[in-house]
Amino acid sequence: MSDRVRADDAALLSAETARAPRHVSVLMVLDPGERGLDHDALLRLIDDRIALVPRYRQVIRSVFGGLASPVWVDDGRFDLSYHVRRSALPQPGSMAQLHDLASRLVARALDRQRPLWELYLIEGLGDGRVAMLLKGHQVLIDGIETVALGQIIMDDSPEPRDVPAVVWQPQPAPSQFTMVSDSLTHSVRRPGKLISQLVTGIPRLPMTPRGLPGGPLLAALSLQRGVVTIDAELNHHRAVRDKHGGTINDVVLAVVAGALRGWLLTRAAPLAPDAVIRTMVPLSVHDHEAEPNSLGSHVAGHLLSLPVGETNPVLRLQHVSYALKAHKETGRAVSANRLVATPGMASTTFHALASRVADSQAGLGYQLVVSNVPGPQEPMYAGGARLVATYPILPLTEPRTVAIGVSSYNGRVFYGVNTDRVAVPDSAVLAQCLSDALEELVDTTRPGRSRAPRGRSKGPVR
Repeated sequence: MSDRVRADDAALLSAETARAPRHVSVLMVLDPGERGLDHDALLRLIDDRIALVPRYRQVIRSVFGGLASPVWVDDGRFDLSYHVRRSALPQPGSMAQLHDLASRLVARALDRQRPLWELYLIEGLGDGRVAMLLKGHQVLIDGIETVALGQIIMDDSPEPRDVPAVVWQPQPAPSQFTMVSDSLTHSVRRPGKLISQLVTGIPRLPMTPRGLPGGPLLAALSLQRGVVTIDAELNHHRAVRDKHGGTINDVVLAVVAGALRGWLLTRAAPLAPDAVIRTMVPLSVHDHEAEPNSLGSHVAGHLLSLPVGETNPVLRLQHVSYALKAHKETGRAVSANRLVATPGMASTTFHALASRVADSQAGLGYQLVVSNVPGPQEPMYAGGARLVATYPILPLTEPRTVAIGVSSYNGRVFYGVNTDRVAVPDSAVLAQCLSDALEELVDTTRPGRSRAPRGRSKGPVR
C-alpha cells in the first residue's frame, strides 16, 4: 500500500492558494573560499545526499473521488537540475538586490506536479560570496519522515562527510484502480477515516481571526512578497539578558515588539499605552505522547501579547519575560543549549515545524508569527563553502501580512522578515526598526544606565 499523506498535511494542501503558498524558505549567504561553489558542485553535493531524504524525489498523487488522502509516489521523471537552479546578481551584488530577487522567488508557489522543493544558487554577491535560497513545502518537512534540505547538505567542517552511495530506482506509481481499492479496504477497516478524508478534501476557506483591529498587519494578501533581513551580534542579545534577566528568546521578542512600535509610529498609527499585538510564538517542548521525530523535541504554539504601547524598552522586555514564565515553569520547555546541540542545521527544520504549527492554528486571534530557533555556534559548510549568514523566511497566511523568522548562528543573530509587498511597501523601514529596537535595549546595558523599575510605568519615560 502506498504511503498516504497525513490528514493534517492534506488540510494544508487544500488550504493553499496562489496568494498564500505554503512553502518555508531559508536564505543563506556563503563564502566559497578558494575551493569555490558552483552549480555543478552543488548538484553533486545534493545528488550525494538526497537519498537521505526520499521524500525529495516523491510527488503527491490524488485518489479518484477524494475517497482517501493523496499518496506519496516516486517521481519517475525526477530531474535534479530542475530543482537546483542557478541565478545571478549584477556584480557586485548588494544585499538590497538579493532581497529583491529573494522576494520574487519566495512569491512563486511550488509546482505540485513535481517534488515540492527548489534550491537556487545565486552568484554575483560582493566579496565573491554566493547565496542559496531553499524552498520546501510544509507538507514535505514534518521532522518525522523528512527534515529540511538545509539540514542535510550542511557539514561541520570544510571537508564534506562521506555518505554511502545509493542507486535509486523509482518504484512504479500505483494505478488509480489500485489506490481506490486500497482506500476502500482501509475505509472498511476504519470507517471513521473515510468521513475524515472526505471532510479534509473539501477546500477550506481562509480562516480570518475575529475581533482584531485592521491596519498593516492584517489585510488581503497579494501575489507579491517583500523579503528583508538584518543581522546583529549574539553578544548584544546576551548583554541585555544578563543585565535585565530572562532568556535570549525574551530579548528577541522584546526587539520585535520595539520594532513594531517604531514602525507603526512611522505610519502615524495610534498607539494607546496598553496597545498590544497578538503574536503566535511557536516554542520547542517535550511531548512524550507525540509521535517521535528526528529532533528529540516538538513544537507547540504559544499566544503572546507584544506590548507595543509601552514606551520603555526594558519594561517591554520584562512584560515578555513574565508572559513566558509560565511556559518555562511547566517543565516541557526545551532549553536553548539542547536545541543548539541538535546535529547539523536543525534550525531550518524547526522553522518549518513552527510554520506548520502556526498555520494549523490560523483561526486563532493573532496578527503575527515570530519563530526564533538557536542554531550551531561554530562554522558550518556546504560543499566546502563556509556559511556566513542564514535568514529564515516564513510563509504568510491569510490575512497576516508579516512573518518574522530568527536564527542564531556562529555568534550572530539573523532576522528574516517576509511581508506582503502591497500591504507593507515599507518593509525596509521595519527592518531598520529592528536594528533600532535592539540598539535601544543594548543602550540600557551601558554604564550609567539603570534597570527599569519593576511594574508598569505610570507615564512616559523621560
